[in-house]
Amino acid sequence: MSPRTPAFRPLEGQHIMLTGATGFVGQAILEKLLADYPTTRVTLLIRPKGSLTGQARLKSLLRKPVFSKWRERVGQDEVDRAAVERITVVESTMGDVASLPSDLDVLIHSASTVSFDPPIDEAFKTNVGGAVGLYEALLRTGSDPHVVHVSTAYVGGIRKGTTVEASLKHTVDWRAEMAAALAARTEVEAASRRPETLRKLIAEARTVSGKVGPQAVAAAAEEGRIAWVTARLVDYGRVRAQSLGWADVYALTKSMSERVAEELWFGNGHRLSVVRPAIIESALRHPYPGWIDGFKVADPLIIAYGRGLLPEFPGLPDSVLDIIPVDIVVNATLAVAANPAPRDEPKYFHLSSGGRNPLTFRDIYENVLTYFRANPIPDDQRGHIRAPLWAFPGARAIARSLKFGERTNKYAQRALLRLPSSSVTRNWQRQVSSRQTDLELLRAYSDLYQNYTQTEIIYDDSKTAELNDTLPEAQLEKFGFDATDIDWDHYLQQVHFPAITTLMRTFSSRPRAKVQKEKPLPHTENAAAFFDLEGTVLATNIIEQYLWVRLASLDRSKWPRELTNLFSSLPRYIAADRRDRGEFLRTFLRRYEGVDEAALRSLIHDSIGDVLLQRIRPEAVRQIRKHREAGHRTILVTGAVDVFTEPFASLFDEVVASSMHAKDGIWTGYLSKPPLVDEARAAWLRLYAEREGIDLAKSYAYGDSHADRAWLELVGHPQAVNPDAALYQHATVKHWRIHQWNDQARSRLNTIDELVRGDMASITHAPAHTGADGAPSPTLTAALAAPTDLAAEPATDSPKETHA
Repeated sequence: MSPRTPAFRPLEGQHIMLTGATGFVGQAILEKLLADYPTTRVTLLIRPKGSLTGQARLKSLLRKPVFSKWRERVGQDEVDRAAVERITVVESTMGDVASLPSDLDVLIHSASTVSFDPPIDEAFKTNVGGAVGLYEALLRTGSDPHVVHVSTAYVGGIRKGTTVEASLKHTVDWRAEMAAALAARTEVEAASRRPETLRKLIAEARTVSGKVGPQAVAAAAEEGRIAWVTARLVDYGRVRAQSLGWADVYALTKSMSERVAEELWFGNGHRLSVVRPAIIESALRHPYPGWIDGFKVADPLIIAYGRGLLPEFPGLPDSVLDIIPVDIVVNATLAVAANPAPRDEPKYFHLSSGGRNPLTFRDIYENVLTYFRANPIPDDQRGHIRAPLWAFPGARAIARSLKFGERTNKYAQRALLRLPSSSVTRNWQRQVSSRQTDLELLRAYSDLYQNYTQTEIIYDDSKTAELNDTLPEAQLEKFGFDATDIDWDHYLQQVHFPAITTLMRTFSSRPRAKVQKEKPLPHTENAAAFFDLEGTVLATNIIEQYLWVRLASLDRSKWPRELTNLFSSLPRYIAADRRDRGEFLRTFLRRYEGVDEAALRSLIHDSIGDVLLQRIRPEAVRQIRKHREAGHRTILVTGAVDVFTEPFASLFDEVVASSMHAKDGIWTGYLSKPPLVDEARAAWLRLYAEREGIDLAKSYAYGDSHADRAWLELVGHPQAVNPDAALYQHATVKHWRIHQWNDQARSRLNTIDELVRGDMASITHAPAHTGADGAPSPTLTAALAAPTDLAAEPATDSPKETHA
């Protein structure tokens, strides 16, 4: 160990430029300069973000927790003075750097992407292109600052053994790799527009959004194409990095960035030092123990373990998880900055712990097990989550288990989308969605971290230790960076784990969804409430309505034949409904061919209307009344035939329904115009709002089916009522209000069972429509006799739609 010397050269009075000041390490460096180097001047390269200028971002930055101890110690007046007199903001982006000061003593370049797995072009633009722009701008100033280039220990690539603090030995041409990376987007974008790719995307979009309408399918297909491009570019980066010997595109581009610094800065006769931190985590001591700004590399693994989401992990128990507290990184970086490298040779420093104070994967597992057994994370369902025991079975066994879990959960999701909507199926759906999130998390961790957790690499930090030894004894506590000072059990149990679990509780402190209290609706001018009918206001559907009408017109001896015919056609109707609601309506309503409209209206008025009224959901009636009391216009909009809406038309200010084409008062089985469903209803809603002066942003809409999504999205207050699986999923993601309105009337299955058993008293009691023997009158029977042969395909050439 080198003898201690007074060679420590603080940065007092110097002009330091810092990039990446809004990042984790950049914040900590800026805080240290402001708190412990009172005569330094700092220039920050800050990118404007949205409407925020660089200066506004600085003001916001100085209010963050990392500066809290400094603010308390010096007072707000000193903070304001420092912001004006000691800090200068240069607004710029890394790819387009503005003019830089010409009197810099030190440049600390810490800006980079924060993702391990970004698309390959984005990674190269930020990490490599950013360095090129910065060093070219610095060369234009004609100045000679000492550059401290902040890299990462993982630039060494995937290897075994000890890696020394020296320039990387590889022959990869960063210019060629960057050109190829930037060209990859053009190539992938072109591939995404090829017919074979688009056909698959359209098919997938139609499966998910077909019921919503053709524009929804197109939008979903385009979203899928963009996601495909991103995923493809991420894969380009991952695979290209691994083909060259790096774990991921982050490590690859950071290594290329080092080459840029060596060629453009050191190669032009300037001083260059490169610091390579390992996995940077919460502060050991400064600015206070446990300070951290968001979850870092190892933290998602720790939290996932505590939540019981990692039953195993593909790590080697004896491999080193090289963690280094952020304040040690800051102190080492500033010590390097204060001791410039010679002009004839760059200096390299590993800021790591694995060489002299190793923390193995087994060590951290035992620590997290101990911590979460003593401090379990609460679980609303079971009290507390029990931390799992790991046996380290190996990556292949875990990969097989993960693949099996993904496959079974995918099948469960598909099955749930086909089941009828109920509180039970929605609860199953929540469980499956939660499981899907967990599996995606496991997959991301497995893909991203296994190269790091399975490596057998040790980062030699001899030069860093020698530099620490040059610090005067009196400066060690404040400025020291000796990794052997870390007591891992104390740091993990008392400092780091409490910090990240506190952060987790902060992020998840929003109250869980509860049964929302009904509040009075606001009295809003120009607002409307739009209601769907079947499944929303009525606990029934058009098939059940047809049964009531049809069976009321037949002798009971003919009921079995009619029911058999209807039930045998259900698969065709279900398939049509899954594809398109309009197609289903057109297909099913063909059964009304030959119906006498006047006779049907009379039947509905005298008897079936009462049955329909019994099927109205009480909650729907209350909600309609609330809207009317609030001064909102209430509109029923349905694809159902208008004659079935007459019994409850008085509930609404306006009813908009379909109508059947008739010839001489007899229905032809065709609609008179296209039905108002999915995107057709959305188009009608826009026109109606414009014509009537309705403010859709203040309006409400109630629907139960995924087909309703197109028009529900138009209003400011969409409401999902007993939603089907697909709408429930969408409403949950969009945070829409979800209602569970109970069916006051009997279930549909019970009703059909009663029909089969002949319990038709409530429907066929009307004497005007029965003969002397109590059977339906011949006239009514003839009027309502619909064809039972359903082999004919439904017509699709409806008249052009017009809206009143």
